[in-house]
Amino acid sequence: MYFDHNATTPLDPRVREAMLAWLGPRFGNPSSVHGIGRAAREAVENARQQVAFLIGASPSRVMFTASGTEANNAVVFSCAENRSSGHFVLSAIEHPSVQAAADRLEAAGWAITRVAPDRSGRVEPQRILEAIREDTAVVSLMLANNEIGTIQPVAEVAAGCRQAGVRVFCDAVQAAGKVPVDVESLGVDFLSIGAHKFHGPLGAAALWVRGGIDFAPFMVGGGQERRQRAGTENVPAIVGFGVAAELAATELAERGTRLAALRDAFESGVKRLADVVIHGAESLRLPNTSNLSFPGISAENLMIRLDLQGVAVSTGAACSSGKVESSATLAAIGLSEEEAASSMRLSFGITNQPAEVAQVLRVLEGELARLSVADEGGG
Repeated sequence: MYFDHNATTPLDPRVREAMLAWLGPRFGNPSSVHGIGRAAREAVENARQQVAFLIGASPSRVMFTASGTEANNAVVFSCAENRSSGHFVLSAIEHPSVQAAADRLEAAGWAITRVAPDRSGRVEPQRILEAIREDTAVVSLMLANNEIGTIQPVAEVAAGCRQAGVRVFCDAVQAAGKVPVDVESLGVDFLSIGAHKFHGPLGAAALWVRGGIDFAPFMVGGGQERRQRAGTENVPAIVGFGVAAELAATELAERGTRLAALRDAFESGVKRLADVVIHGAESLRLPNTSNLSFPGISAENLMIRLDLQGVAVSTGAACSSGKVESSATLAAIGLSEEEAASSMRLSFGITNQPAEVAQVLRVLEGELARLSVADEGGG
């Protein structure tokens, strides 16, 4: 039973079917001018239209990348291009790819302001706007947090930044395909999304850049993606990305209702099992995400026990797996190290069934009881 869809999602069979032709009989390089190459170019451009439709954008403003991390890095370093110093404002719960890029700028002499969220995981717009200075080059605020699922007031922040003449970047990788995403409604200047978060393939993502903005390419050496991102396009993955985006757009409302029902059924059930704290429950969240703490219980031990029972969950962002340090997001909302160590994330997907929720609650009840007995006995 897989409850880690915020890390990645299983490939939709309809997406897989569309990709198969480009993993065998069709193989052209989109930059080639012969017929085989032109067919590959047509497939890429068709996918670009499908992805653009998902986010309410013009296809000409969408460029394909290999990952959300690449897209996020590209925005930060493009905004810093040809500037020896400056100021970068970001929320304290941004994805590690944005946080690490900010760290690199700071090491190069930039001033960095990280704005913490409140206890519910929401960043107050006024606090971000008050952090803007004359030398602020860009403000970064993700649309939905990958760990606790809180949806951020991006449109409010973008409106204030527009008045201040400051660019706004929105990492929408975790939000796209789960909640409506529209670049014009949000009012941002840059936006990133990734296919594998909504049942598309790994290795395909996109960056949207508003028209009229100078963008310094992060990848250079070729004329692909209108000279904004060098490198031969991954045609099979991009084709799959396009189909996944089209399916997500047409099925968005149905998926959201179904995912929220699964999450709510799980949270209602788990409250009856144990003393539990659900993080971000008082804030607007992604319909599929539940991050909760079991006081006095090691989430790492619980995750291992659940895994042995065939239940896949997470104790933090997958990009940070393998680390024993506390989650930066949980620390940012004010949790102690002990509270963070007792926190676990379940993220639901369209392949999950109500019967699985009932089953995971039964498994969870047994494992929580065993861990409590072990703790009481000092084991």
